Amino acid sequence: MSLFLVQHGESVGKEIDPARPLSDGGMSSVTRMAAVARDYHIRVSEIVHSGKTRAQQTAEVLASFLHPPEGVKALRGLDPRDDVTAFAETVRAEDDRMIVGHLPFLERLLSFLTTKTPGNRIMRFQNGCIVCLDKDPEDSSWHIKWVLMPDIG
Repeated sequence: MSLFLVQHGESVGKEIDPARPLSDGGMSSVTRMAAVARDYHIRVSEIVHSGKTRAQQTAEVLASFLHPPEGVKALRGLDPRDDVTAFAETVRAEDDRMIVGHLPFLERLLSFLTTKTPGNRIMRFQNGCIVCLDKDPEDSSWHIKWVLMPDIG
């Protein structure tokens, strides 16, 4: 059972559109990552997102490839500056949940789940990346199982 953290795809600037939807490049990159996830037979029960346009669009693209049985939904507590310690209390490995969100929230959540300190930067996320976490059943510690990045350069 796993937890998947996804940074939304690249979005347009707020000077172009205040809602900040995905850019053409962002849509293309998220579509490519979703296809890779599908081809690796990644299974998720549901995909949750912050409700912001770019996160919702990213979640919907992922869902079109991964077909989560519980669908896609907006969830409070995933905004960029929300409290990761409060959100972490709701995370269960057995849910196989995919979370589509923003920085710095995702980096802080990853840090908190793996080190119990939200301020440690464990890795630098990229727009459209997918981080898979697993929880050790023996000691309940979280660890990074794998990462899919749009760019490796």
